[in-house]
Amino acid sequence: MPDYPFEMGPIRPVDEADSLLIRTTRGCPWNRCEFCSLYRDLKFSMRPVEEIKADILAARDYFNGHPFETCFLQDGDSFVMKTRDIIEILTCLKSAFPSLKRISSYGRAQTMVKKSPGAMKEICNAGLNKLYCGMESGSEKVLKQVKKGITPDSIIRSARMAGEAGMETTQFIILGLGGRELSRDHALETARVLNQAAPDQIRLLTIGVKEGSGLDKQMAKGQFILPSETGMIQEQRLLLENLTGITSHYANHHGIDLLNEVRGQLPHDKETMLAILDRFLNMSEPARNNFILGRRLGYYRRLSDMDNSLTREFVGKQLKKLRESGEDLETIFHSLRKQVV
Repeated sequence: MPDYPFEMGPIRPVDEADSLLIRTTRGCPWNRCEFCSLYRDLKFSMRPVEEIKADILAARDYFNGHPFETCFLQDGDSFVMKTRDIIEILTCLKSAFPSLKRISSYGRAQTMVKKSPGAMKEICNAGLNKLYCGMESGSEKVLKQVKKGITPDSIIRSARMAGEAGMETTQFIILGLGGRELSRDHALETARVLNQAAPDQIRLLTIGVKEGSGLDKQMAKGQFILPSETGMIQEQRLLLENLTGITSHYANHHGIDLLNEVRGQLPHDKETMLAILDRFLNMSEPARNNFILGRRLGYYRRLSDMDNSLTREFVGKQLKKLRESGEDLETIFHSLRKQVV
């Protein structure tokens, strides 16, 4: 990574790959989620407005007039800042980079609902017009189990507030987050909340439990059992089947997702997406395992890639070696998944 003359945080959404990155806060104001270890050793802080503005000007000079159209504000939640401070930063950004058409941020539901509708509108009018919201699940049981610190009600209220203010919203869902025990509740309740929140985009992520996270410790004690790869596709099918009355763009779009080809506009592409999930679920178990391993090792991108007999036979030989070694396939699949989290 280049040595930038301004501060940058560790992550940004997949969709912000080409965006200008400006850090407004350090870490996450909640930082207790059982599935996340990213900010575990970082104390949350809000950067001084003048410091952020200095970074914006440094970025302007460094990029020397590059016509950025998008900017993402790091780290975990810009909405903890005072409304007037956010607006001052946005005003500076728009002045330094007049080509910007979209400024985005993560938006935590429990923080957003503390803003008034008027404040949300002011922030949007100042330029912050897209929010990435990690609801992860619509199930109250799952949210409590993973210590997310938000509620289904706050997810719905914050999403509606953002929409009414004129902001575009993306909701992230983590497949498998409820474990085997809460898989059905996770799928059905997430669909229910999404139907009411009506986000512009729904983005699916498949769980990969990172070492040192709370879920990792729960797994070691047998308190949390991961669904199988097939179980998570069944979970996704149940979720998608129950999405009704919304026009969100739905996508598996991260490298950790098994079926990246499941993407489309609701409700128009719903049946096509369900058919892809059904094609996988209707395969024989050996064929499913062949695709899962091939996908996790990077040999397959789509189900149709299995039509290449040479690739399929090669992956089959790798699968046979794993079976002969006595290693548990689901443990191997999970180990491969968490490498791309």
